[in-house]
Amino acid sequence: MSDRTPVPAPGAPADAAESARIHNIGYRHYDGQRLGRAYVRRSLYVQSLRGAFGLGRSAKSKVLPMMLFAVMCLPALIIVAVAVSLESDELPLDYAEYGFFLQAVIGLFAAAQAPQAVSRDLRFRTVPLYFSRPLERVDYVLAKYGAMATAMLIITGTPLILLYLGSLLAKMDFLDQTKYFAQGLVAAAVLSVLFAGLALVLAAATPRRGFGVAAIIAMLTITYAAVSTVQGIADGTGSTDAVQWFGLFSPYTLVYGVQNAFLGTDSVFPGGHETGAGVGALYVLVVAGLIAGSYALLMSRYKKAGL
Repeated sequence: MSDRTPVPAPGAPADAAESARIHNIGYRHYDGQRLGRAYVRRSLYVQSLRGAFGLGRSAKSKVLPMMLFAVMCLPALIIVAVAVSLESDELPLDYAEYGFFLQAVIGLFAAAQAPQAVSRDLRFRTVPLYFSRPLERVDYVLAKYGAMATAMLIITGTPLILLYLGSLLAKMDFLDQTKYFAQGLVAAAVLSVLFAGLALVLAAATPRRGFGVAAIIAMLTITYAAVSTVQGIADGTGSTDAVQWFGLFSPYTLVYGVQNAFLGTDSVFPGGHETGAGVGALYVLVVAGLIAGSYALLMSRYKKAGL
């Protein structure tokens, strides 16, 4: 730091020259590496993924996601322990059907963590701070969507990995178990991407986390309950063809229909009615449309930085 006494302006008091100082605070041009958008997008993705499990946050924030993760894995560990001890030839539960029996846990995780990913940014108005960096709207949406889908895949895919390792430990047929495990991972990936998109759209609609949680739970539970009820009525009245068509109106049944049509899993619809290949193709189109629509709605939601 350097300073010097300037020459007083004409007509200025004599003591002004003695009290005035010019300070050199040392601003210099930055010549280092500029990491750019890819680095910012990757950092936001990692931070959002860690936040989905409470990592880097308070201990209180870790309780619910870690508890749900443990609940998802516990049945798989029990199944493996029983299969190994009894030297079973096959697992009592298919990989692709595992999520069906724990769908409430999956839905609760999506409802709890999607608002954490986006609602806090809206509530505390930090979105303009993100966009003050070399970050575009598409980078923010991709990072948040990718992080939420990855978190969903972790919580749905980890139990399948435990089942697969347990089957190998029990010396079950390697080729069969590998095939079923791959089918289960595909089903988990479809569910994760679909649920992540729908949950983020609802969470981004309000800065209030509680409203977002309630909206996601209502969307998942009410649609599934309504569709299952209508399917049961259709099955009871002999309208068997209508059972598979009604499955198009709930996220859960959409995934189950895709699994049944293309992954060879048993039908979980009332009456065990199968999803035909033609209707199954429509299921795939609806799932793809919902994923693309969720992405488009998120892009529209963050069209302006000053939210």
